[in-house]
Amino acid sequence: MAVQALSNILQIETFLFLIAGVFLGLIIGVVPGIGGLVGLSLLLPFTFHMQPEAALAMMMGLSAVAVTSDSIPAVLFGVPGTVASAATVMDGYPMARKGESGRALGAAFCASICGGLFGAVLLAISIPVLRPLILSITAAEMLAFSIFGLSLVAVLSGSAPAKGLGAVCIGILLSSVGYHGQSGTLRWWFGNMYLYEGLAIVPVALGLFALPEIADLVIQRKSIQSNGLGPSKKSNQFQGVRDTFRHMFLVVRCSSIGSMLGALPGIGATVIDWIAYGHAVRSEKGASETFGKGDVRGVIASEASNNAKEGGALIPTIAFGVPGTASMALVLGALLMHGIAPGPQMLSTRLDLTYTLVWSIAIANLIGGSICFLFAGQLARLALVPIGLLCPVVLAVVFVGAYQENQVWGDLFTLLTFGVLGWLMKRLRWPRPPLLLGFILGAIVERYLYISYNVYGMSWLWRPIVILILIITVYGILRPAVRSLIAGMRSPGQERQKWAYSFDWRTKGVELFVACVFLALFVVAAAYAAQWETSAKLMPQFAGWLGAFFVTIAIARMLFSPIEPAAHTADVAASGRSASSGAYYDLVTDFGELSPSAIFARAGIFLGWCLFYLTCVWLIGLLPAMFVFVVAYIRFAAKEGWKLSLLVAVPLWLLSYFLFHHVLKLDWPDSVLGTILPWLHNYPLLDIL
Repeated sequence: MAVQALSNILQIETFLFLIAGVFLGLIIGVVPGIGGLVGLSLLLPFTFHMQPEAALAMMMGLSAVAVTSDSIPAVLFGVPGTVASAATVMDGYPMARKGESGRALGAAFCASICGGLFGAVLLAISIPVLRPLILSITAAEMLAFSIFGLSLVAVLSGSAPAKGLGAVCIGILLSSVGYHGQSGTLRWWFGNMYLYEGLAIVPVALGLFALPEIADLVIQRKSIQSNGLGPSKKSNQFQGVRDTFRHMFLVVRCSSIGSMLGALPGIGATVIDWIAYGHAVRSEKGASETFGKGDVRGVIASEASNNAKEGGALIPTIAFGVPGTASMALVLGALLMHGIAPGPQMLSTRLDLTYTLVWSIAIANLIGGSICFLFAGQLARLALVPIGLLCPVVLAVVFVGAYQENQVWGDLFTLLTFGVLGWLMKRLRWPRPPLLLGFILGAIVERYLYISYNVYGMSWLWRPIVILILIITVYGILRPAVRSLIAGMRSPGQERQKWAYSFDWRTKGVELFVACVFLALFVVAAAYAAQWETSAKLMPQFAGWLGAFFVTIAIARMLFSPIEPAAHTADVAASGRSASSGAYYDLVTDFGELSPSAIFARAGIFLGWCLFYLTCVWLIGLLPAMFVFVVAYIRFAAKEGWKLSLLVAVPLWLLSYFLFHHVLKLDWPDSVLGTILPWLHNYPLLDIL
């Protein structure tokens, strides 16, 4: 059957459709905020009259490589192409800043190919084996897996555990915004219909990770790579490939994580890369010192798990008709549309179609990864483009990418709000990954906790798989503390650490103010939630009081610092390390000799340009505002000529008009001009108003 499926894939018509899906997936993956789900929804109507093999090959070609090319903006700009590539930013972008963008892209593409092939192989051999296991997975096991995901916050918080745990509580509170399905309670919606369905993940993720990186580049007034090294050398890309094969055991482990979690409906593709990244931090030697600062292993871990999840997500889709991810729901729709019911027949009478999916994933990954690798050198040159030209282009696309998910004004305000929050957190060294992880997993944990308790009571804790997962979770949390305790016991005669008040209002005043704001918000949130029904208030109150506790610890840590023993101080001085150094798994920007007042002043100017963009959107519409914003920024902020401004703005606008208006057919936000002149909507070109 496998040979027959391969011959079907290699037929000219089917193979061309597969190639078309690959190219469309590569394009969609590069544009921030779109992702494979949008591409598959776009393809689905066109597959109705196609042969099943060709339709599925095209859809799998797009889905498989959209998570390959999304590493390009993640590495080059610090902007996740899709939410699933957010963890790639953590080490890929610092590598680009150090002149290693070619190496980072080479490692990302190679790890993506390996992960995708691993997922395809797993799909081919594991369906009969994993069928009984997957059937035994209930809400209790899903809850245990989600708790395990949240436990990674202890790792991603690095040397600032109180801040990290406070950040995850912020994320959990944000995940509770909107309608609570179990009780019918409306939480934190403030009468705003946008908040009725809760906050959208794409504008939140782009706000936290994209806008702060663009803002820091603008503040520095430098290109992404400012050291003059040539990032386009093929040797750099091959070095990334060699890195991948040198860490093949890490690739296999993270691919296994991606495949297994992808096969569990409900976990979501948005957290798999973080779980794999957290595993790499825990298991790789020296990771605590180098991850988050440009370690190629962080890129490999994230990208291998990303692509492997596609094969894993297909297992429940074709075996039980339960889509593993949102994208797989559309693949399931294509199967049903062609009269193919998932289930036992996919392993018997339609086994050839199952292997068609396997070959589609494998071939698409090989072709897509090879194309990306072929052009990696040229793409890496973007790191040398002056920020005055790069900033408006990336910012314009990010705003459209954030808008396309729900196509409402609220997404633009969410993007900007979380952009400000993300920049402040980054500037004040509050790790952002825990917040995103809490936001994604908070709603999942709450939902499965409610179902598990109502179905099993407290006996859900005694299910075998749950016990195993919780033991692994507790071990992962306690292991660092136990190792530190053992190390302290093995060091006889060690002086007892003392603490003293050491707060400098000039350097830490803003940090203390923000922490106090967080503390007040936690207390108010926990107190306000007390009026809701038990099922609705349990998670918000838990996150509120726990967050207040951790933020209080963080405030105490700001006010009081330890007095290190003389022997330890001498050791630090001899090694050349900073006494305050430690693991910090978030991006760090060195502003050089810029004063804090200058940094905040330039950040305010950047925020002003973002508000100017939104004002133009309100007045004349999103697409026209994109053109006006790009021209105005390059001409007046970057102080370039009108000719160059138009040379950048016109091609960008035409490409955006074709992609977003004609292909994706976005419903653009209403503008003042379009409202006062309704006759403009009678003309196709002016319908964007």
